Amino acid sequence: MAAPTAITVQSMLAPFAAVGAGAADFTFAAGTITDGDTFVCTGRELLVVQNNDAGAVTITITSVVDEKNRTGDITTYSVGIAEFAAFPIGLTNSKGWKSTAGTVRITVSDADLKVAVLRLPSGYPD
Repeated sequence: MAAPTAITVQSMLAPFAAVGAGAADFTFAAGTITDGDTFVCTGRELLVVQNNDAGAVTITITSVVDEKNRTGDITTYSVGIAEFAAFPIGLTNSKGWKSTAGTVRITVSDADLKVAVLRLPSGYPD
């Protein structure tokens, strides 16, 4: 198995930032089927997915052992045709999602499941 692909984390605008044309836009990238994707977790990330396929597709979010020796993978979460889903798994620095390397790992069942990781501005949440 090869190393997972790093997802480019995109920064969100601050609440009172100037909003010009295109300033609030973000892009989706194709998810990686076999080896998965990772993103660096600072405790301010939101994972958003979009299904561009002709049928339902799934995403698995791999958890890590927490301080009570528990895991809680989100396994084969189904995203329907043309649907979106958002996961707040990156909105914490507690053990459970973030690995010792500081990353969160996801795997999709089809590359037509597009992924985006949005990072809240520095200082948020307050």
